Amino acid sequence: MKTLKFRNNDTMPILGLGTWKSEKGAVYRAVRDAIEVGYRHIDCAAIYFNEKEIGNALADAFKDGDVKREEMWITSKLWCNSHGNQYVKPALEKTLKDLQLDYLDLYLIHWPVVFKNHVVFPEKADDLICLSEVPISLTWSAMEPCVEEGLTRHIGVSNFSIKKLDKLMKESRIKPEMNQIEMHPFLQQEAMLAYSKKNHIHLTAYSPLGSGDRDSSIKGEDEPILIGHPTIMEIAFNHQCTPAQVLIAWAVKRNTAVIPKSTNKGRIKENFKAQFINLTHEEMKQIAGLNLNFRYIDGSFFALDGGTYTLENLWDE
Repeated sequence: MKTLKFRNNDTMPILGLGTWKSEKGAVYRAVRDAIEVGYRHIDCAAIYFNEKEIGNALADAFKDGDVKREEMWITSKLWCNSHGNQYVKPALEKTLKDLQLDYLDLYLIHWPVVFKNHVVFPEKADDLICLSEVPISLTWSAMEPCVEEGLTRHIGVSNFSIKKLDKLMKESRIKPEMNQIEMHPFLQQEAMLAYSKKNHIHLTAYSPLGSGDRDSSIKGEDEPILIGHPTIMEIAFNHQCTPAQVLIAWAVKRNTAVIPKSTNKGRIKENFKAQFINLTHEEMKQIAGLNLNFRYIDGSFFALDGGTYTLENLWDE
């Protein structure tokens, strides 16, 4: 499998199994199936509320000799109610306990958004805390010792704009090595791709298939359908593969990590095989013409009336 190399020469498999929206009762089998198929990269987060089940799957896979811990790359994320120097390490330790691991390979700040510690998800403006009060630099200063203590080998961010990432690069001792962002042919993120390459930061594409299975409460009306776009369908026909495989192959071709989610063993196998599909230069040019700068996950659930976060200051656009 193609890999991405980190500053200390650690390598992360470019293709991982996403676990957002993977239901309890199904995610255990999905992780076991993925490992059997050949995945060595699992993407997790505390807010997905399934890390305990993933931990059981990993523990059983190690116990049964399917794979060794050192052969796996496990990523997780710090939720928005655990920003600030006093909450980061306990949150990471909780994730490690749930995942039954001694260390993570990568730990990310999930969003550049801060909630009060008792808030799981904000319902009113008072649940939010302004970044001027709890800046990202404060949270990051608590992430750095976690690397030095061996709780995680690498640290990074998710859903950060170039402006926020650049500010953090200047304020940090240990530089962020990953930005996990929504990325697909309708949101190609060329400026971020160029910035990240220049600054030796890797990118991971989430929702690479358009996240059509997410809850209707966070779907917009008349959203463009990525997986059924005629160009993607035509390329899939030419390669005798599925549209999903084309979208995954596109991400791999751009040297970005990609984490499609599935709990269906057949689709887990198909997604894994996508890394071996080599899209032509002409096909990549065709897909390049599909960019709409369209976000399926636009963060509007943080833009509460009277609150500190807006879509403009979240994305700096």
